[in-house]
Amino acid sequence: MSISSAIAPHLPYLRRYARALTGNQASGDAYVAAVLEALIADPASFPADTAPKTALFQVFTKIWNSAGSRTEYSIADRIVPDQKIDSITPRPRQAFLLTAVEQFEPTDVAQILDATLEEVAELSDKAALEIAQQLATEVMIIEDEPIIAMDLESLVEDLGHSVTGTARTHNEAVALAVRTKPGLILADIQLADGSSGLDAINEILGSFEVPVIFITAYPERLLTGERPEPTFLITKPFQPETIRAVVSQALFFGQKATHAQAPSLTGA
Repeated sequence: MSISSAIAPHLPYLRRYARALTGNQASGDAYVAAVLEALIADPASFPADTAPKTALFQVFTKIWNSAGSRTEYSIADRIVPDQKIDSITPRPRQAFLLTAVEQFEPTDVAQILDATLEEVAELSDKAALEIAQQLATEVMIIEDEPIIAMDLESLVEDLGHSVTGTARTHNEAVALAVRTKPGLILADIQLADGSSGLDAINEILGSFEVPVIFITAYPERLLTGERPEPTFLITKPFQPETIRAVVSQALFFGQKATHAQAPSLTGA
């Protein structure tokens, strides 16, 4: 099997991981592009004796770790101005995202980060401490399934945040957001009235800026790299650790979503 065939199914998830690390679609995609360029320039750099997904993330980590200086892949020229190299996410957050969001086993995380299992455990503990130190904020939920909405509300409150309310439709979402001005929004893609959560977010962002985390059963549809796309994505069905990791990362960067980051898409 060729390298391109081996890594193709895993590229959407590498984009998700890269965007979560940088807090920005453009920056994350620039690192993924650099990985692909590195593999084209030197196919032997792809660990042939490793599972393709693990090997792909391992190559990404090497590129990521080399970004403190200007590399031959010109990453520094591509990142957006407000995302400086010196603000790169530390290893504890890498370990936590690899485990909680990308669902790697600890042995795979150790291989990706070139660390021991003991070091991975320590990194995860440090990440948990960072999360506990996050400032509490008010969270709005856009979700048309009552049970899922209740689960999200419980998880958010367990993290120390408060919930401003839950909206089930486009119009409800816009009205609630304008009225409560939340510090973070968790948004489903398909809403009860058949409308798009992406469209609702676009309208909300026309009134004020707020970090947004999208929730979908089909993240690969929003991670093609071919258009402006959401930065933070959670896959349904989700795990509590995933909510914790992505919420923490969004608040860590204080990422302000823009209209371009919430395109009008359907079917996700």
